[in-house]
Amino acid sequence: MEPLVTVHVVSDAAGETGEHAVRAAAAQFPGGAVAIRRSGFVQNREAIDRVLEEAQGGRSVIVYTLVVPELKNYLVRRARRLGIPVIDLLGPLLETLEQTLGKSRNEPGLLRALNAEYFRKVEAIEFAVRYDDARDPSGILKADIVLIGVSRTSKTPLSMVLANKMFKVANVPLVPELEPPPELFAVPSRNVVGLTIRPEALNAIRKERLKALGLPDDAAYAKPERIEQELEYAHKIMKKIGCVVIDVSNRAVEESASVIADLFRDRKPG
Repeated sequence: MEPLVTVHVVSDAAGETGEHAVRAAAAQFPGGAVAIRRSGFVQNREAIDRVLEEAQGGRSVIVYTLVVPELKNYLVRRARRLGIPVIDLLGPLLETLEQTLGKSRNEPGLLRALNAEYFRKVEAIEFAVRYDDARDPSGILKADIVLIGVSRTSKTPLSMVLANKMFKVANVPLVPELEPPPELFAVPSRNVVGLTIRPEALNAIRKERLKALGLPDDAAYAKPERIEQELEYAHKIMKKIGCVVIDVSNRAVEESASVIADLFRDRKPG
């Protein structure tokens, strides 16, 4: 059937919010009765004039989600003069919220920006999981930040916290018996952060880890001489790379992540 009414959705962003609302309303009527035409990223009067010109001469309704007052007022004035019904989807809600929260920002595209931020965060978290513990060394070359250090220096937790700050992080364990992946020496040293810790602090952490696994706390993994060996080896690698080194002794993961994020503040994604 031919549409009985055409709803023009006008937005200063993508217009998805308005279209979803119109589709929900249109579902209450026979299929095909309502046609929807979306005009997104409307930023000036000329764009509004084009919508109004198209809406004339037929049974049309204009639904808008504009937040810039000047554009809203212009659209409403002109639509009423032309006899075209016009509906403000966001206005009543914004006005109600303003009674409690104060004046709104009236900035277009904020929801789109929030959505983009969300997807960047998800992408960074997936990256951290995929390239954890050097399981795929190719991630070292793609990462915003590469964390290196001996076992139990919070490489994985730090990777996840930094991922929530939208940094793509790979981490590499340093073990005396294993050569670091060659990719580690192929990235700029400024992308690498070495994590170090005081021997006695690491000893305590490893003993607790062994207990949690049901193993004796006097295993080689937690012996002071083994810890000294590992830390000495790690410091040699860090010196060879020339990277910044962060001491995570007695620091909460969030605190260490904040220190690292500050180092990369000027290179933050997005």
